[in-house]
Amino acid sequence: MTPAEGERPQVVVVGGGLAGIGAALDCADAGAQVTLVERRRRLGGLTWSFEHSGRWVDNGQHVFLRCCTAYLEFLDRIGSAGDVEIQNRLDITVVRAAAGRRPPTTARLRRDDLPAPLHLARSLLGYRHLPVADRLRIGLAALPLRNIDLADPALDRETFGGWLARHGQRPATIAALWDLITVATVNLPAAEASLAMGAKVFQTGLLTDRRAADIGWSRIPLGQLHGERALAALRKARVEVRTGTRVASVDPSASPGPGSGFRVVAGDDVLHADAVVVALPHTELAGVLPEAAMAAGAVGKTGAPGAAGRAGLGLSPIVDVHLLYDRPVTDLPLLAALDSPVQWIFDRTTTSGLAPAAEGGPQYLALSLSAADEHLGTRPEALAARMAEELHRILPATSHATVLDSVVTKERTATFRAAPGSASLRPGPLTAVRGLCLAGAWTDTGWPATMEGALRSGRRAALGALRAVGITRDLPKEVA
Repeated sequence: MTPAEGERPQVVVVGGGLAGIGAALDCADAGAQVTLVERRRRLGGLTWSFEHSGRWVDNGQHVFLRCCTAYLEFLDRIGSAGDVEIQNRLDITVVRAAAGRRPPTTARLRRDDLPAPLHLARSLLGYRHLPVADRLRIGLAALPLRNIDLADPALDRETFGGWLARHGQRPATIAALWDLITVATVNLPAAEASLAMGAKVFQTGLLTDRRAADIGWSRIPLGQLHGERALAALRKARVEVRTGTRVASVDPSASPGPGSGFRVVAGDDVLHADAVVVALPHTELAGVLPEAAMAAGAVGKTGAPGAAGRAGLGLSPIVDVHLLYDRPVTDLPLLAALDSPVQWIFDRTTTSGLAPAAEGGPQYLALSLSAADEHLGTRPEALAARMAEELHRILPATSHATVLDSVVTKERTATFRAAPGSASLRPGPLTAVRGLCLAGAWTDTGWPATMEGALRSGRRAALGALRAVGITRDLPKEVA
């Protein structure tokens, strides 16, 4: 049911990250009158860009997989679907850094067109970073992981690393294979990550659909892909967007009448709404939500926003080191590294606005370092110098190139800490206050803190808000 023009319920969305943008668009598409309030002067949340020395720099390297259906639908909704690239098939070059006189060694993880999980069999059997015996033992974990029940709460009581060890995986195998994916997706190594999150990543991304893990990335700066395109889409949907405005509190209103279910203090104004979606990080909820909403949610899991915000979920940072070389040093769009603090390397030359490196000009590489607690206290110039030195061991061509410029970006609050016990702290979209809903990648989506998780949370929160004001909507099966 969609309301008539004169009966449009008022919905306020607090937070202009991907979760808030998605929720606002869903509510507007369903016929609600929506106001989105964001404290920054831009939209996009943790996905943003800035200009540096005449080129665009993303705050971090964000990629997605083909299985990220909510994210792909979002890109299509805001008009950005044509500005991303997805591999025809999963293909990752993995380089083991040189040590002593030994040169770097290379292996590839590339899928075939066989049904999952056989699509990876040939690649894993030829994975030269592991002894043959360890390659053969990968199946001892992969096959039971494929059939594990993701709804089992016991999965959140142990680490993914502990489970892998019990299923025949040696520490060297975990480091050279399982952590390659776990650190990048869960933002923790397997030894610290919840089994629930590790199992979700591998079962959904790698073990059930051969096309699921094909990697995608933006061909334009993230600030354009998400923030600018989303702003245009919101305005077209007649959403009022207020940036540079901090919401101080959201409280149930005692005033009768339409649009007075909630009182939202936003900057110097007071907004009135029939329903509110709060799409803020879990660390920013205190003082914004009414005390009644900080308890366990009305339905779903027993996670309480208050427990999550009071450091229960914790934080895991991501650091990116951006290096501009005076010449091309690799022809690969992306690669992963072993035996090095460098984890993933991406060619961002054309994305930044420079000519393709293949034409002989400078090349811009972004080094993505997840679970990066150890790097937070390092001065940017020292960290950039260390990573440039490390690249000599991974990409020998950098030894003959000059670093023209470097930038370090640090997202200290990049994700929640998906350790054992975290699942019970992630609340669902509905709070104990009817019409007040939560969104954010930290909420109970069943996914790690990713762009996909953020958008799924936004859709669920929008559904809760719409139902509270009498608008019936159904979510796509894969998002529900």
